[in-house]
Amino acid sequence: MNQTNPLLSNFDLPPYSKIKAEHVEPAVDTLLDTNRQAINTLLEQTPPVLTWENTVLALDEIGEKLGRAWSPVSHLNAVMNNVALRTAYEACLPKLSEYSTEIGQNKQLFERYKALQNSPIEKNFSIAQQTILKHTLRDFHLSGIDLPPEQQQRYGEIQTLLSELNSKFSNHVLDATQAWTKHVTDEQVLKGVPDDAKSQMAKAAQAKNLTGWLISLEFPCYYAVITYADDRNLREEIYQAYCTRASNQGPIANQFDNGPVMEEILSLRHELAKLLGFKNYAELSLADKMAETPSQVLSFLNDLATRSKPFAEQDLKELKQFAAEQGINTIQSWDISYFSEKLREARYSVSDEALRVYFPINKVLSGLFTIVKALYDIEISECYDFDTWHPNVRLFEIKEQGNTIGHFFFDLYARPHKRGGAWMDGVRDRYKNSQQQIVTPVANLVCNFMPATDGKPALLTHDEVTTLFHEFGHGLHHMLTRIEYSGASGINGVPWDAVELPSQFMENWCWQEESLALISGHYETGEPLPKDLLQKMLAAKNFQAGFMMIRQLEFSLFDFELHTHYDENQSVEQVLADVRKRVSVIIPPSYNRFANSFSHIFAGGYAAGYYSYKWAELLSADAFSRFEEEGIMNPQTGRLFRETILAKGGSEEPMDLFIEFRGRKPMIEPLLRHSGFLQEINK
Repeated sequence: MNQTNPLLSNFDLPPYSKIKAEHVEPAVDTLLDTNRQAINTLLEQTPPVLTWENTVLALDEIGEKLGRAWSPVSHLNAVMNNVALRTAYEACLPKLSEYSTEIGQNKQLFERYKALQNSPIEKNFSIAQQTILKHTLRDFHLSGIDLPPEQQQRYGEIQTLLSELNSKFSNHVLDATQAWTKHVTDEQVLKGVPDDAKSQMAKAAQAKNLTGWLISLEFPCYYAVITYADDRNLREEIYQAYCTRASNQGPIANQFDNGPVMEEILSLRHELAKLLGFKNYAELSLADKMAETPSQVLSFLNDLATRSKPFAEQDLKELKQFAAEQGINTIQSWDISYFSEKLREARYSVSDEALRVYFPINKVLSGLFTIVKALYDIEISECYDFDTWHPNVRLFEIKEQGNTIGHFFFDLYARPHKRGGAWMDGVRDRYKNSQQQIVTPVANLVCNFMPATDGKPALLTHDEVTTLFHEFGHGLHHMLTRIEYSGASGINGVPWDAVELPSQFMENWCWQEESLALISGHYETGEPLPKDLLQKMLAAKNFQAGFMMIRQLEFSLFDFELHTHYDENQSVEQVLADVRKRVSVIIPPSYNRFANSFSHIFAGGYAAGYYSYKWAELLSADAFSRFEEEGIMNPQTGRLFRETILAKGGSEEPMDLFIEFRGRKPMIEPLLRHSGFLQEINK
């Protein structure tokens, strides 16, 4: 079987192009059987002395074989989705969930870890090893190790159902996004839409053997229309299609409705939390996070909302006044982006499209790599001979003092059958194997930018540049670790509300004159971003910062209250409406079904954890303030950040690591200052 199934081969980088749907389930079945036998053998052979190598490392290496095979399958399902692969992927989910539950409820395994923690050699373990043991034993308890058999069985059933429902939710969003298009033959309808976006729409039409332009709900297309189209009816039409995806509303109502899926997910999560002795799922979620109690999180979010709302109200007042001057007296949700961009242009004489020509992808990447070289003393170079899943994918190698320490794939452009959004996922973790060899980490970095068109390179908006830096921050966290144990290597073991610190931290270099000079240059002439345009862009940095802050707080509070105050008689829409009433300054139309495509909390890892973005933003703003004090390209400060935050992964408590870098606990003032809420600081 190893000869014909690439997932069972001992590959270095995944053989993406060779993986077929028919390989998936047989490979997973084989690996699960092999792993079960290996674990049984390990537990039957009781060694005279328990060691790290014959317990933790042995289990890690068993798990690594399965992870190495499943990672590329899961990735392909997200970026090259098709019916056959989706079917194979979903057939494996219950099997993997069952296996995971078996491991988490294996009493012999639990007792072995506990015995290792209590053994005399434990005092000689490193902090990383001690942390891994502590977290592993905690995770056994969170997997139901203490439950009676019938409740353990129910735990397993719930986890399997949740795994399947998360996938179903994600599929519905993808399918609903693909299901709606609008064919346009009159170019006048697209007046105001940038030429690059129109070119992509023309290509989409040609691919369907149509004349004219084909508008889709893929984000670059949606963004271009909702932000720039002068035709208000067109903006309303695409807004309605986009914000009703996967719901019982809008132009494709009920085809892929996630309403029942969300209700079932929430019910099962609540049942799971109660089963494990928690009052609600929010409590369960915080069991492995920095934040300690739901009230602490809610207090943090509500305090930030109280501080931010006056700024959001001022933003809305200015926008309404501007729209009224343009003849629109009642501003609607589909007008917000359009008039916001027009107001930004009027106030600062700068637009996303004017800036886009200064951010060609290769210049941005070159500058990004120069910045991280200065900060972290690493070299990044492109690889050209590798197996890939799509022609646009690129592979890069990271070296330190001449030695390869990691690789990462870039899949940067939107296309059909690719999940929306941007993310980083690990292909392989760094660890020292039983042969005493360091296995180097590999990451996938995924975005959904507009691809190259009409002989031009891919040109990014400044927001997209920020997204790229954000995801690269996650990648650096994964790849620059120095931990040699997979349980705390990279982002493994990092509490979810601290994992966004390195990613949001990297965004800061998109706003500094010194670093902007490195990442910008006109795509035709190479000329740097003109001084006047640069100053206008920096002046506009906090344009509508109140809007943006309140929007994220709305999402965070909705998520957390949904999981803290679960009530089967209260709908998801009612919870969201209540949060909006208290926090938001813009109330969308009644048909808006944002929650139905909120994949972060219903198909990702952010359930009762979306607050992590704001929590970590406070940490990242304060961490960056040290660079503001000592120089944003200061190599000593950069090395310190690497050695205290990036290198240590999940080996120590994140608050301890932050204090080690900053010399004190975090403060909120840098976040308020970076957001432009200066009045708050002076109060």
